[in-house]
Amino acid sequence: MNILVCIKQVPGSNKVEVDEKTGVLKRDGVDSKMNPYDLFALETALRIKEAQGGSITAVTMGPKQAEEVIKEAFMMGVDHGALISDRKFAGADVLATSYTISQSVKKLGNFDLILCGKQTTDGDTAQVGPEMAEYLDIPHVANVTKIVEYREDAIVVEMDMPNTIEVAAVKYPCLLTVEKDIFQPRLPSYKRKVATKDREITLITFSDFEDQDIMKYGLNGSPTQVERIFPPAGNDKREMFKGSSTQVVHNVSSKLIELKLV
Repeated sequence: MNILVCIKQVPGSNKVEVDEKTGVLKRDGVDSKMNPYDLFALETALRIKEAQGGSITAVTMGPKQAEEVIKEAFMMGVDHGALISDRKFAGADVLATSYTISQSVKKLGNFDLILCGKQTTDGDTAQVGPEMAEYLDIPHVANVTKIVEYREDAIVVEMDMPNTIEVAAVKYPCLLTVEKDIFQPRLPSYKRKVATKDREITLITFSDFEDQDIMKYGLNGSPTQVERIFPPAGNDKREMFKGSSTQVVHNVSSKLIELKLV
């Protein structure tokens, strides 16, 4: 089975800068990590490969430093990696991001199964996976919590819906977004790190795409624009109450009433 896993590098802390003109996060040079939800997609791909055989490719979109999450995927057991990177892709919203990655998938080849994490910790939209599938014109299922069965022409999965648990057989090629805890992600291997340190990562840029309409990528291709975004203000103010338990309870309750919290 030929499997593609979409992963993303996200800020490693909440102390990030925002470009005041574009309203997007400044990612270059920021301490980053792999999106935690993507670890579950990677582990799902590795379990499927162990059960069915095949090959796994990990793809990410971002600046040069995003190669680090591909290298981490190699350390977990992924076979191939690709980085989608071009200044023309900067500032993309979920729609432009989905279209860019879908164009990259066409460049990389044919895949039986595409796996995505539920969402990212820097956006939390949970839209990119399904939108990719729509652009690729393949069936897709979200909220997958369990792989039930492998068939010759389909994969049977369990979905956690708002009020029910549903089971669906999805024909290949297809895209799944998986919930956290579908499997326990394995740790990266130091031996694999050494073995894959020189493994090539394919670079995909705008010039590689079949669709050369620049108005479909980056800020140009983003119908949604962020009006204002800013990091939350820190608040370490505190007030100490001393005295008997009766006095402390009175002071705390008075303060909560003053702040209109009760």
